[in-house]
Amino acid sequence: MIIDIDKYLFVGAKEELNDFFAQAQKKGVLEFIPSANCKPVERPLSVQNLISAIKILRKCGVLPQVLPSGGSGFAKEIAAFVLHASQEIEKFQEQVRFLRGEIARVEVFGEFSLSDLHYIEKKSHRKIQFFCRRMDLAERSNTPEEMIYLNTENELDYFMAINTEAKTYPNMIEVRIEKPVQELEKELSTARKEITHYEKEMGKYAKYISFLQAALAEDLNHHNLQVAKTEVDFSEENRLFYIEAWTPKNKKQELTALLTHLAVYAEPIAIEETDKIPTYMENKNFNRLGEDLVHIYDTPAHTDKDPSGWVIWAFALFFAMIVADGGYGFLYLGLALFLKWKFPSLKGLKKRLLKLMFLLSTTCIIWGFAVTSFFGLEISPKSFLGEISLVNYLAEKKAEYHISGKDVVHEHWMGKKPELSSVNSAKEFLHAEIEGNFKILGEFSQNILLELSLLVGAVHIALSLMRNVRRHLAGIGWIIFIIGGYMYFPYMLNATSMIHFLGIVSKDTAHVVGLQCIYAGTGTAVVLAIFQHGWSGIKEILNVVSIFGDILSYLRIYALSLASFIMASTFNNLGEVLGFFIGFVVVLLGHSVNIFLGIMGGVIHGLRLNFLEWYHYSFQGGGKLFNPLRRFTVE
Repeated sequence: MIIDIDKYLFVGAKEELNDFFAQAQKKGVLEFIPSANCKPVERPLSVQNLISAIKILRKCGVLPQVLPSGGSGFAKEIAAFVLHASQEIEKFQEQVRFLRGEIARVEVFGEFSLSDLHYIEKKSHRKIQFFCRRMDLAERSNTPEEMIYLNTENELDYFMAINTEAKTYPNMIEVRIEKPVQELEKELSTARKEITHYEKEMGKYAKYISFLQAALAEDLNHHNLQVAKTEVDFSEENRLFYIEAWTPKNKKQELTALLTHLAVYAEPIAIEETDKIPTYMENKNFNRLGEDLVHIYDTPAHTDKDPSGWVIWAFALFFAMIVADGGYGFLYLGLALFLKWKFPSLKGLKKRLLKLMFLLSTTCIIWGFAVTSFFGLEISPKSFLGEISLVNYLAEKKAEYHISGKDVVHEHWMGKKPELSSVNSAKEFLHAEIEGNFKILGEFSQNILLELSLLVGAVHIALSLMRNVRRHLAGIGWIIFIIGGYMYFPYMLNATSMIHFLGIVSKDTAHVVGLQCIYAGTGTAVVLAIFQHGWSGIKEILNVVSIFGDILSYLRIYALSLASFIMASTFNNLGEVLGFFIGFVVVLLGHSVNIFLGIMGGVIHGLRLNFLEWYHYSFQGGGKLFNPLRRFTVE
């Protein structure tokens, strides 16, 4: 949840300044507001070096961490060496790139001694030059007699010329050789050895990453404390200091404890219109996971309602519906259990990520049972999994509806399989095989999944409008509009909705009431917008297109899940055709690709539906996260 923030003025004796800020850093409940006269303070070079060294060492691989006996001085020595080694590696890598280019340029001339060449020029009083020319110019230009052909490579002819003095030739480019290929290759080998040496030496310090992080935390704590002290103002007599700060309303007890035994007075003051009020978020359990997701996109404004709980559960549902495979869910769960066993002492963000894996794998498994989808296998509706499937249950209700009504859908399937005319059982109707497949069940299931995607979208958008209804009264009208659209549009498409075959609302009633709700909802939204915002609220009518388009955007859930299922079943069929060994490899690789695409699609689109479609109606954003003076520790 988002906790309201208070603004305080602190006034204290100058002698208490150091103790006050030390206690404030220890409690971590005050974000100080710099005075107008405060000058920015740059981070110390030691802090920057430690940060850079840690980033470099993280690329060297994971090693068991060791705590050396040396203190902060030793940490700075390690950081200095790592930075030096990194610079040397970059220097030699650049040298390698240059030498490889030079070798590619001169290797066509073969191995020779440059000193011998200079000796010959000196004794013979001749100038030896090397040239190259495009092959296609050979027929259009004559080759001078003094030119000696050497080689052809990459559509270029190479020559050597011996003259009394240096000359130039038309259509030819002189190739200057500073070092022969054998010398360049020797230098290249030396440069590579130097890179290997520095990488090996630098890699030895990867075991000190935790030690460097602890040293960095201490340096940052010291630096932040010194910066905070520079943000105060002093009275004219220079006896008192004063400074303003933000603190959450629920931290008054900590604030009182902070001021105990200090000659410092705290007074709440009015928040000005120009103040940028920070956002303080406090969540536990699964809502804390949602808060991590929320910060990926934006920080809520302090006036927003905390979306963390809504985002995490909606994301878990969307992810499961997009992956749409319980078998993959069991694989995710197995990986999560392995990581929990392998790293039992995870803390902070890493622990929360593991908890998120458990949540997503569980929702994938539950949805896999609901849609009877496991590794793209064709599971008989007569099996145990088929009997407990939610989609199969809804398909049976849909079949009962069409059988009892003898409508056009029933007639359509009679034309495909006349024997169904005497069938009155929904299960028997669905289990009828047409061209070797359960085509009726398949089509009914796909229609139900498509509608479920739209229904989830409609409910999700309606909930967003409901959360924001106090600030945007027109949301009441749009919720009515969404309900009406869900009831009316099946009539336009000549489709049978779940509300029809589940007996919630009849088709005729849904058609009439739905159309009325569309008009009434739109009108209500516009009237309430005018009431709340004046005549400028007339523009609210434009949100018809926005809401309609946003709900249709949830069709991506159905499209992605269908694509995942088709890919899985396709790889299964290929594996069956290709035989055991090759087929096993194809199935393994195919499902690996499908799992990767499923995770990518589930994360990207699962978050997108929250951050774009849902946020659009209940999220202001643009906030600044509450950042108090506090002590950093290594998790």
